[in-house]
Amino acid sequence: MNEGRLYYVMGPSGAGKDSVLAWVRAHGVSHDMLCAHRYITRPAHAGGENHVALSEAEFLLRAARGLFALTWQAHGLHYGIGREIQHWLERGAKVLVNGSRDAYPQARERFPSLQSVVITASRETIAARLAARGRESDADIAQRLARRDAYQAPPGALVIHNDGSLADAGATLLKAITQPH
Repeated sequence: MNEGRLYYVMGPSGAGKDSVLAWVRAHGVSHDMLCAHRYITRPAHAGGENHVALSEAEFLLRAARGLFALTWQAHGLHYGIGREIQHWLERGAKVLVNGSRDAYPQARERFPSLQSVVITASRETIAARLAARGRESDADIAQRLARRDAYQAPPGALVIHNDGSLADAGATLLKAITQPH
């Protein structure tokens, strides 16, 4: 059996990563592809992605027991990707992970053959999306836009611009996952 491939998706807040991943999840089931859920110290009803909500104490206990393949902190929350992805990869699955730009070096070290995917959008699109979701203050939005402007995609990354149709961005990612390497 061939080793699977990890697709490490990252990009700025407001670029539409969750929406693109949801589109791929809905349209890519027949392509031997699995989307990993993130474990987050955020309430389940907080909106956004379908994640596994954990208290900080439970998250730290799982981390101490080695139950995560990747962990990071951002925006005052703990994030983790479960070790189950290693099992999936060993069985030849194509695995999508909604990662973090800051945790990318850790991911690259643990999964050297991963394919990095950067989902981004124009500054104007991101600003409008962040304002519309209402979770960030104006100062938070300005800070996130500054991070977006300073970010350089890693060499070899698939860069998807999500300013237009969600179906176009999703189809671009799905095509990259399903074509032979």
